Amino acid sequence: MESPFRANILKGKVALVTGGGSGIGFEISVQLGKHGASVAIMGRRKHVLDSAVDVLRSHGIPAIGLEGDVRREDDAARTVESTFKHFGRLDILVNAAAGNFLVPAQDLSPNGFRTVIDIDSIGTFIMCHEALKYLKKGGLGKDPSAGGTIINITATLHYGATWYQIHASAAKAAIDSITRSLALEWGEDHGILVNGIAPGAIDDTAGVSKLAPEEVLSKIKEKPLYTFGEKWDIAMAALYLASDAGKFVNGTVLVVDGGQWLSTPRLLSKDAVRQLSRRQETRSRVAPTGLPKSKL
Repeated sequence: MESPFRANILKGKVALVTGGGSGIGFEISVQLGKHGASVAIMGRRKHVLDSAVDVLRSHGIPAIGLEGDVRREDDAARTVESTFKHFGRLDILVNAAAGNFLVPAQDLSPNGFRTVIDIDSIGTFIMCHEALKYLKKGGLGKDPSAGGTIINITATLHYGATWYQIHASAAKAAIDSITRSLALEWGEDHGILVNGIAPGAIDDTAGVSKLAPEEVLSKIKEKPLYTFGEKWDIAMAALYLASDAGKFVNGTVLVVDGGQWLSTPRLLSKDAVRQLSRRQETRSRVAPTGLPKSKL
């Protein structure tokens, strides 16, 4: 789809995207680049990074790939520093690196739980912490009057409860809390905007292929609101938050899921509700309920 944003809305800005070599992270990288930003992508697999950088450059996007694990402080520090050295500044940090898998809670080992927490929540904090000196107003390469932008990719798993993803639900809840706390502290102290994006089910991503096998997909598609979004939808949300259009948005998690998280089973049809409502209204006028009863 054609972007509704001007092609130069991020002109002169530099973005670092963790998990930027594939899936949602890669689409965000593409769209940030197509709208004027230079892009550094971070990931653990060199061949994935190399392929992603080739595609970005084929679009005329200044791009580099940086190997690293968000769980390692030295990797995070090196990646942020390398981005700054290559492009001369850092304006946007997108934390899109994530881990997840389906497992009943009773079968999940503490190490498996810890791994997802480490990648998603601790990794997000580590990247934010290392990027602070480059993103804060007056920081390295930054104007003294304005700070940068942090966008944390989260989920809606923890808004209620999600089967067989206790580890990821806990990790995403932590990311939302990190987002709000940093927005409060770093927004006031450093002029940095910190927001999140909570995607729903997004087609052609590892999240769908790993977490929703065909047996599950057929049941999911029976729900009216449960349609699949596109990676483009999430990238457009990131563009909004990274551009001047989102300059007054801070500490918010933007849900991009077509209303899926609001969906609950419809117990009655609309016609049945209308008939029941008329009966109840008539009955309440004839014999009101809830009136006090005196024994006097």
